[in-house]
Amino acid sequence: QVQLVESGGGLVQPGGSLRLSCATSGSIATISTMGWYRQAPGKQRELVATITRDGYTNYADSVKGRSTISRDNAKTTVYLQMNSLKPEDTAVYFCNAVPPGRNSWGQGTQVTVSA
Repeated sequence: QVQLVESGGGLVQPGGSLRLSCATSGSIATISTMGWYRQAPGKQRELVATITRDGYTNYADSVKGRSTISRDNAKTTVYLQMNSLKPEDTAVYFCNAVPPGRNSWGQGTQVTVSA
């Protein structure tokens, strides 16, 4: 099983920045692609960014140009650097494999963008 612990969220003003971190452990060797998901209140969870083991990245249109997903060299921590934050970025952010398969979800980290 894979364990996922998200952190780095918080309250930020519009236009501000946050760096989210996802610490992974367990059976992660077989995961080829990791991603960041987010879920706003009353809305379905959506995938916003992905990164492969080789470092190839993709982004949802909603965050493209404002966010950067990355991994550390050991590929045990996944980051999401978010800049120029907007109120519509407010959500609980989760990391997981893409697709998540049988992996459980972590607790997520809350991002709130408000003046």
